[in-house]
Amino acid sequence: MTNELAPADIVRLRELMADAFAEDEHGGFTEDDWQHAVGGVHFVLEVDGTIVTHASVVERELHVAGVPLRTGYVEAVATAPGHQRRGYGTAVMRKVNDYVAANFELGGLGTGSQPFYERLFWQIWRGPSNVRTAQGLQPTPDEDGYIMVLRTPQSPALDLEVPISCEWRPGDVW
Repeated sequence: MTNELAPADIVRLRELMADAFAEDEHGGFTEDDWQHAVGGVHFVLEVDGTIVTHASVVERELHVAGVPLRTGYVEAVATAPGHQRRGYGTAVMRKVNDYVAANFELGGLGTGSQPFYERLFWQIWRGPSNVRTAQGLQPTPDEDGYIMVLRTPQSPALDLEVPISCEWRPGDVW
């Protein structure tokens, strides 16, 4: 959990995210992005005592065709630029998958790196996406094709073509 991280680890994680997303076309890693990862279970991989890879799983409620599912939502996945392509991200995501499978009805995440996650058994959600707001469901068509799910032993039968929705939050809703 976030509150179990040492202050120095939080500083290092924030530096890792800034470095890993520095070249991101969407504006890098924002304060909202960090807040989305806070409160979750953090998975880290260290090399020579330095954190080089991170992912966080936070609980969210996704609705699939209107049915609420307790979801382990993956946030802040990154590997330090100098340590990429060595299998560290894969190793961390395998642990994430195990945790999500043991504790949630569904895994979820939003990404532009679909091939990385597909080889780890994540599937692209093909149906329309929405965000739940006080004014009702609002379509999020720019997210369509970027949302991925991981089926777990607790998952109901899923049709990946039906609507999916998340609750509203500041920053990127997905």
